[in-house]
Amino acid sequence: MSRSYKFDIYTYGVPVLLVLSMWISFWLNTHTRLNLNEYGIMPRAFSGLIGIVCSPFLHADLNHLWSNTPPILLLGIALFYFFRYEAGRIFMLAVLLSGFMTWLIGRESYHIGASGLIYFLASFLISKGVIKKSKELVALSFAVVFFYGSLVWYVFPIDNAISWEGHLAGAIAGIILAMVINTTDLEVKAKIPKTIRGTEQEDWFLQQFDENGDFAPFLIDEEE
Repeated sequence: MSRSYKFDIYTYGVPVLLVLSMWISFWLNTHTRLNLNEYGIMPRAFSGLIGIVCSPFLHADLNHLWSNTPPILLLGIALFYFFRYEAGRIFMLAVLLSGFMTWLIGRESYHIGASGLIYFLASFLISKGVIKKSKELVALSFAVVFFYGSLVWYVFPIDNAISWEGHLAGAIAGIILAMVINTTDLEVKAKIPKTIRGTEQEDWFLQQFDENGDFAPFLIDEEE
């Protein structure tokens, strides 16, 4: 069944807004006297908790920001495409879980950037794709990892200038959430346009779709 109807403002709106916010924050940080990087995650410091929410919008330099822009955009759109009705909740949990785990295990320095969120989304989408046996989801996620191959290596402390703890925290949080969150009903509904939902007659129609969202009509025996 075609899914083209799902490419609407809801599908790409949040990822695009996130990317725009990242670039606006970077501009403010470099063209004003604001030192926004102080709102990053400072591990195990009470004042550093604000960074759990703020850190994805903050980046050290233009290269840092640019390297995070394509993957966060692609993975974000993938999340809202495949998990339309749960994407908002998953996205918020991604920010909170990856940020809090970074706050717990990170070194005592400011941790900034959307990398932890990227690792969360990549690991969540791959894990969920494997669990749900979704070839599309696994293929897309692995394609992003392939084109940004450093995703794999930077969960290890190979560069002290990089928050590998944030990467590791995001990857672990994504795998855990993929295993515990139930999106079965969501994924079936996501394949069926809203325009055919709501009435009793339409509910009967929806029952003729199988668990994969494919049309499988009832066989009705004709009376003799």
